[in-house]
Amino acid sequence: MDILLIGGLWLDASAWDDVVPELEALGHRPVPIALPGQGDGATSATLDDQVAAVLAALDAASGKPLVVGHSAACTLAWLAVDARPEKVAGVVLIGGFPWDDGKLYADLFEITDGVMPFPGWGPFEGPDSADLDEQAKDAFAAAAVPVPEGVARGVVRLADERRFDVPVTVVCPEFTPAQAQQWIDAGDVPELARAKHVDLVDLDAGHWPMFTRPAELAVVLAGAARSA
Repeated sequence: MDILLIGGLWLDASAWDDVVPELEALGHRPVPIALPGQGDGATSATLDDQVAAVLAALDAASGKPLVVGHSAACTLAWLAVDARPEKVAGVVLIGGFPWDDGKLYADLFEITDGVMPFPGWGPFEGPDSADLDEQAKDAFAAAAVPVPEGVARGVVRLADERRFDVPVTVVCPEFTPAQAQQWIDAGDVPELARAKHVDLVDLDAGHWPMFTRPAELAVVLAGAARSA
């Protein structure tokens, strides 16, 4: 199965370099997606530009692909599902949840000169980064791509309720499946509360398992592909 891989904030497509061979060894065709504004120097990129890039990869896929979003890009993956519900086998959300209609995509940190730079490790102390050593943290920070304001402050627009029919797998790295279920039940994740098929999968990792647990993450993605 084709597996589309969408990295979260500050990541370019190379974030999946360690996951790609693991998925290939499991018989799948991984497709890391290069997002406008995250690696190509296009600081004027918008959320719509990123959605268009994901949809182009989806339309070029063989058969019905699995769409994988990480962190903030869980919303980006969900936007693609909303736009093409009939063309998606399933969606995997790693370490995050999709925003609902009308929310700003990722208005999370200070915007400086039209971009949202990586804010440093302070906001991610604890379970998010516990499995990253100092060398890995330094490498991440050095490679982090500032996210264009037009992406971070883009408005999420959802329209097709057929998205709720698409199977969802939530990969729980820095939080547990029980916590995720509590958040869904409490109404904190209204999109998943309405989804008809949601599986919660535990993964012992921090917020960036593509770097620290690539083989284990690939096995989880392959399992989601089988289920889809």
